[in-house]
Amino acid sequence: MDFEGLIALNRTTDAAFKAGADGVVSVRTTADRKVEFVTFEQGRPLALVRSAMGYPAYYPVHDVEIERPLKAVLMDLDGTTVHSEHFWIWIIEKTTASLLDNPSFRLEASDEPHVSGHSVSEHLQYCVAKYCPEKTVEEARTWYFRHTHHEMNEIMEGRGKKGAFTPSPGIKDFLCELKNLGVKIGLVTSGLYEKAWPEILDAFKTLGMGDPSEFYDAIITAGHAIRPGEPGTLGELSPKPHPWLYAETARVGLGIPFEERHRVVGIEDSGAGVVSILLAGFAPIGIGGGNIDDSGTRSLCTHYEEDFGQILAHLE
Repeated sequence: MDFEGLIALNRTTDAAFKAGADGVVSVRTTADRKVEFVTFEQGRPLALVRSAMGYPAYYPVHDVEIERPLKAVLMDLDGTTVHSEHFWIWIIEKTTASLLDNPSFRLEASDEPHVSGHSVSEHLQYCVAKYCPEKTVEEARTWYFRHTHHEMNEIMEGRGKKGAFTPSPGIKDFLCELKNLGVKIGLVTSGLYEKAWPEILDAFKTLGMGDPSEFYDAIITAGHAIRPGEPGTLGELSPKPHPWLYAETARVGLGIPFEERHRVVGIEDSGAGVVSILLAGFAPIGIGGGNIDDSGTRSLCTHYEEDFGQILAHLE
């Protein structure tokens, strides 16, 4: 795994490892500073996934490669299967505007790597810290889900934001060709179920592909949001770049054991997704159009291509 393209650090942010001391060769971080990689004179590298919510975690970094015949292709939703990132960034912008009581508020271009690819709470924590530190993430979540519920209902009723969910170019042919090859397909998203499922349905309706639950071999979302008086499911502290969504899709959803991980690849357009695939032990394939370059994670990709036709050539 090539960490040379990452930013060199003297030590990890928790000061647990220092470059050049106690067998540590290097400490490097991605451009968005979300993940730090520690390499050693002996043994596997470690990855420190930082947390805006106060729960960082270390993971081993396993060697990845692609062995054929492939058993499964795992794919991200937002930005990879469907172009929708700008819609969800717009929802975060509306949420921040509501917190500020300023309808004219706009996010800055530099905010984009921090408000896409991670969990809702991570995105909102970033905006609260930068734009309205006197507010709380809990207040932000209340506004976020209020806006989400309204806008998703508008879309389902045919009155919503134009172009919110657009299937990625070439996605139908790509998915159908994987089926023809006998490769299992898993859909993996850090999005909560209530925002992800209408998006998937809308995309499949546009593509004329029927019921997505019958097409995909497994679909994993970040679950259901916690609200006062309602149960929630695990999803806000364990999404990408943590490995669990991709690991669960392959091991539980598709029944593929860890020992056969080299016959599984993941496709992502975000830096958080690339790291998530890598830490789950699979080969990450990057696709253009997202924040892989801005997040500084391109060197972590086994392959990086601009379209699905080019990606297919690596899978056949």
